[in-house]
Amino acid sequence: MAKLDGKVAVVTGASKGIGAAIAKALAKDGASVVVNYASSKTGADAVVEAITAAGGKAVAVQGDVSKAEQAHGLIEAAVKQFGRLDVLVNNSGVYEFSPIEEVTEEHYRRLFDVNVLGVLLATQAAAKHLGEGGSIVNISSVVTDVYPATSAVYSGTKGALNAISGVLANELAPRKIRVNVVSPGFVVTEGTHTAGIAGSEMEAGFVAQTPLGRAGRPDDIAGVVAFLASDDARWVTGEEINASGGVR
Repeated sequence: MAKLDGKVAVVTGASKGIGAAIAKALAKDGASVVVNYASSKTGADAVVEAITAAGGKAVAVQGDVSKAEQAHGLIEAAVKQFGRLDVLVNNSGVYEFSPIEEVTEEHYRRLFDVNVLGVLLATQAAAKHLGEGGSIVNISSVVTDVYPATSAVYSGTKGALNAISGVLANELAPRKIRVNVVSPGFVVTEGTHTAGIAGSEMEAGFVAQTPLGRAGRPDDIAGVVAFLASDDARWVTGEEINASGGVR
């Protein structure tokens, strides 16, 4: 029996990159997966198709988690479709760097609305349905350890996420719901290609600082999340795991 058989998982921001890899990994381990997307229906449908083609169960559900009504609608759709909820992976995030001279209110609010408020709203909705053994995994970043230049707002969102995760681990522990954080290092995704980082001198710089000597892949992160989602991690809560090739 696969370690997530019978469980239902929601993965936010799962139409591409790390989120897509997480959705596929959870499905491979037996979970029924809700593949959330904000705007890329084509990407989410492709993830669902890949999961079902491999014999798994998945549906795509649109929803902007930074909007309360849509975040709650996403969770309700999952419960309606599969009858329960066991795992929430808060992966949705906006990845933008900006030097301090160029930080704007719009930039700040966009990042904090998705990266922080979105986690709070999705977790608020999910907590009503998660029972004993439930698992919440929040995707952060090693930027909270290495403080790259021009990342003040982005790093601030991830620092807030780490603090929120610690609070929620304590708050939800009496209900036997676990909350953990996975912090990736540099990972080659569609997003880092679009940003012009993948294949650039910046990527080479990241790799040079990585003890294991290469850039990360989405499946490097997905395997850690699948562990935390499963009962193999039943005694693990309130932890941050750096999936970064040794960067810290």
